[in-house]
This record gives sequence, structure tokens and C-alpha cells, in this order.
Amino acid sequence: MSNAPEPATPESGHEEEEWLNSSEVAKLWPVRELWLSGVAHRADVRVRRIGGASRGTWGAEPTFYYFHPGDVRRAAAAIAEGHVDIPSRWRTDTPDGRREEFWGTLTARVAGTLMLAVLVVGILLILGTGIFLLTVE
Repeated sequence: MSNAPEPATPESGHEEEEWLNSSEVAKLWPVRELWLSGVAHRADVRVRRIGGASRGTWGAEPTFYYFHPGDVRRAAAAIAEGHVDIPSRWRTDTPDGRREEFWGTLTARVAGTLMLAVLVVGILLILGTGIFLLTVE
């Protein structure tokens, strides 16, 4: 578990806004959700990272990022004006970024479809073998 405070915990007495999650920030910035933490680092946005601890052989826990709302608003203006250097393939408003998103989504869908097809064929083979063995004397 991370030592970071909970996302809804205010930093000081005058701060009352909840920190924004990745999906909320992705609506405000023209950046693919995968690259939000990298853009936040480049734009000096405060980020709280929850999770991500190693599970040894089993990989790592999921990592959730929460972003400071004031910093996100400030960075949104800086990103819109072009003051933050963001690679074009990270963005959602460039041809490179849209191409990366398209091929990534297509690859995931094709892989999922192939895995489902392999599962269905495996089940049919098991059922066919069982029926064959029951009908043979």
C-alpha cells in the first residue's frame, strides 16, 4: 500500500476541492489517458499515486492517479496555448495520437476476439470428445 494520503483528503484548511481522477482529467486535457501522469509531470501538476506495489511473481497492483484540481486547470490553459511540450502521439487532437489510439484499440479487440474464439473451439473440442467417447462401444 502506498504512503500517499487518500485522494479526497485536503492538503490544508482552505482547500476543499476533491482531487480529480484520470478520467476527469482526460476530459479537460487533449491527452490520451495512458499518458496523463507523464503530462502532469511535464506541466508541474501535483499527483497522488495510489497502488502500484509489487506482487512479486504476480506483477503489480493497479495504479490510480489523482490530480490537484487547481494545477489541472492551470495546466489545461498552458496545454491549450502550447506552453507544455507534449509528444504528438500522446495527444488526442493530433493525427499521430488518433492513429496510436486507433491501432491500440484495434489490436486489443482483435486479440480479445481471437482469445474468445480459441476458448469456444476448446470447449467444442472437449464436448465433441466427450460425446464421441460416450457413443463408441
